[in-house]
Order: sequence, then structure tokens, then C-alpha cells
Amino acid sequence: MKEIGHWIDGKMVAGTSGRFADVYNPATGEVQAKVALASAAELDAAIASAAKAQVAWGATNPQRRARVMMALVGLLNRDMDKLAEALSREHGKTFPDAKGDVQRGLEVIEYCIGAPQMLKGEFTDAAGPGIDMYSMRQPLGVVAGITPFNFPAMIPLWKMGPALSSGNAMILKPSERDPSVPLMIAELCKEAGLPDGVLQVVNGDKEAVDGILNSEIIQAVGFVGSTPIAQYIYENAARTGKRAQCFGGAKNHMIIMPDADMDQAADALVGAGFGAAGERCMAISVAVPVGEGTAEALRERLVPKIEALKVGPYTAGNDVDFGPVVTAAAKANILRLVETGVAQGADLVVDGRDFKLQGYEDGFFVGAHLFDHVTPDMDIYKTEIFGPVLSMVRAKDYEEAINLAITHEYGNGTAIFTRDGDTARDFASRINIGMVGINVPIPVPLAYHTFGGWKKSGFGDLNQHGPDGFKFYTRTKTITARWPSGIKEGAAFNFKAMD
Repeated sequence: MKEIGHWIDGKMVAGTSGRFADVYNPATGEVQAKVALASAAELDAAIASAAKAQVAWGATNPQRRARVMMALVGLLNRDMDKLAEALSREHGKTFPDAKGDVQRGLEVIEYCIGAPQMLKGEFTDAAGPGIDMYSMRQPLGVVAGITPFNFPAMIPLWKMGPALSSGNAMILKPSERDPSVPLMIAELCKEAGLPDGVLQVVNGDKEAVDGILNSEIIQAVGFVGSTPIAQYIYENAARTGKRAQCFGGAKNHMIIMPDADMDQAADALVGAGFGAAGERCMAISVAVPVGEGTAEALRERLVPKIEALKVGPYTAGNDVDFGPVVTAAAKANILRLVETGVAQGADLVVDGRDFKLQGYEDGFFVGAHLFDHVTPDMDIYKTEIFGPVLSMVRAKDYEEAINLAITHEYGNGTAIFTRDGDTARDFASRINIGMVGINVPIPVPLAYHTFGGWKKSGFGDLNQHGPDGFKFYTRTKTITARWPSGIKEGAAFNFKAMD
């Protein structure tokens, strides 16, 4: 059985704790590897080594650090297929979806090539008589990233790009469910010229998370995962004086106005709701058609599209629409929530409960589901299902539709499909959600803007990547300088009379 260890001081090392977690092939249900779970002592040693390496890295010219990012972009492009194949094997994503995972992370690394521009300070000449004032952005020191299973390439790259190019050292604690790709990326960082010890990849579970939170050396922690854990990390980071950006769950609504292109809206919903088996925080899980006519027209188009979705392993070809979910426990939870929806009175229009894939009966595959006549008091509406389940909540008018999204506890992403500019502008202005799409189903910003949700989807005042990424991983120092005048004129040997 393959054993996966840690990346410490520029090389792969075996775990010494004696504790392991199983790494599954989600398509077959088989254990394909065991990943070591770090002890507190292993984590502390990695942190101490990172602190030593950070001193020289933080003093390195920002342009030289940016050249490491530039080299990393080339290596990620070179090994794109290799990374995607490893990602699909452990996560279950289709191969094109896995390549997209790597690509969206790579785009943030491309943005980080411009780190010297982002790290420039400010200068005021003659702020007072003979006084100049200037500021500089400096790295925090050692920072940590705790990243989820659903994007094992993209989110680690989102964390490490701004952190490393700002001059920090990073402790990355990826998900133990699919640990191989973060380790492969660490190897590429070394090949790109990153000094040993500046990036440490420590695999682990809650013991490692708590060790990160309790460390006096780590100055900041970035997290993506479920809302309860996001809140736990945010609160404990504050307790120990750390900066924190913690992103949690989502329940993303897409409002479909009567004037929308129904074919376009249906296509968008199928892609946004069922891509990656619904295991993404920006998935659309709630469709809100406005008016009964809109609801019937949308349902008529959705049903055949959803029933035609092809579910299978990534090895089945690029025409597979989505693969298995990540674990047997995830599958069981999705199906439990589907049963809850039926019991609470929702109309299960497309029923994927009995889905079986011949030859992969032990895999973690879940069929596509469509509910209609869902109401806000139902568990399937309130809870993030994180699976291939789309719910339709019918709204009488626009105000009822927008209030559904406004009053939901999550505020990660949302979308509206309409041909009316006034409605779209009103929606974008009033909605209390961090990322908004107008005729765009998954409004994930590009790398030079910031990514982050509101309400219980995000904790902290700075978002991921874009300018916020550099602000989060640096702190500002302001210098007020005044130099004695007259020195340039040479020494004086007489005392000047007092005025």
C-alpha cells in the first residue's frame, strides 16, 4: 500500500506519528493509499524550520520572488495533464474539470508575477518642515493555509501564491482526502527556485489544525471548508492573535426572471448545479423562477437535460458530465438529505436515488436530482447539500425572489438571469452576497479581483487573491523621517548666537 508523507525542507519525508488516513479512489471505493497524519511534534518542527527559511526569503528582492512565480507558471502548464490525472484519481472529478481546477489556481500565480507592483508603498515629500513620510509593505513571517478536498490544486495555489510572493513562509495543511496534488505542486515550487523550507506541506487532521492555531510563530491562517469549521478557526485564530480569512458553506440562488432566455438559463443551471457533482462552494443549488409560467417553462427544459447527464469515472472520457462524490460518507449524507426533502413534501421530479453504474457498484456515485415546490422551511433548502441536487423554489414576484437570497444565512454567490438592465442593476445593488452574476451562473472573479462571500459564508475582512491577497499576507509599516539640516555645509567651529 502506498504511503504518502509530508513535504519538509524541500523533500518528501515519511510520517513518524504512526497515524494514517485512507485515501480512496472514489470511482471504485477502494483504498489506494494511506496518508500520514502529523503529530504535534512534526508540525512544530516544520514551523520552526519555516521560520528560519523565511528570514532570507523575506529579504529577497520582490522581483526575484516574482521570477519564482513566473517559473512556476511554466511548470504548472508543463505538468497540467499529470496534475489533473492525479487530482481526478483521488477526488473523482472528470479530467476536464480537474484541468480547470489547476488552471484557476495557475491564473492566481500569474497574477502574483506582478507582486513587486502590489508591494509598493507610499511616499509623501515634505510632510512637514524637512520631514518625509513613507510606508512599506512587509511580510508577516510564517503563515498557514488549511485547504479543502474539493479544489486540491486551485485553493492551495490561491493561498501560496500571494503568501510566498509577499515574502512569507507557508505551512500548507491540505485535505487528507486528496493529498497528492499539493505535494506535487510543492515539488514544482522547488523546481521553480523556491528555497527549501519556505513551503512546508504537512498532512494531518484536527490535531494539525489545532497545532497551527496554537502556534505562537504562525501569524495568519487562511481556511476554506464548512461554515462550522470556518467559524471555529476564525474564533481561535483571534484568540491567539492571528489574522484569519475563513470561507465556509454556501447556498447559492439563481433567480430566473420571466424575460430571461429560458434555454440559456436551463443550460446554465445544469452546468452550475451538477458540475463537479455539486461539490463546490459556488455551485447553484437553488433555482428561483419568478412566476408560475416561468417555473413551468424552466422545469420543462430542465428535466430532459438533467436526465441526459452522463455520470461516470474520469477514465470514461471527456464527455462525462460529472463523477463520484469524494467519500462514502458524503454519498450517504446527500442521499439522507434527499430522503428528508421527500419526507417534508418537496416534489422529486428527477430521482437519482437508485443510480448504479455498472462495473463501479462500490464507487461513490450519486445520481442527479431535481426537486420542485421546495419551500424555505425545508432542510434541503436551508442546508448545503454539496452534491448533485438542484432545488426549485417558486417565487410570485421579483421582491419575493430577491428576499429569499437576502434572508438566507449564507451569502457566497448568487445570479440573476434577465434581459432587463434596470432589474439587474437593482439586484446587484441590493443583494447582500459577496459575488454576483448577471446572466453568469457561477460568478467566480478572475485572479485580479477578489473572491469571498458574506454572512456565514465568510469570516474576516479581507478576501482571497486579487489585491486583498497581498494586503492579507503583508502588514504596513509607516516611517516618518527628518534629517538634521546644515550637515551638508560642513562643520562649524563657532557657536551661533541665539535668535
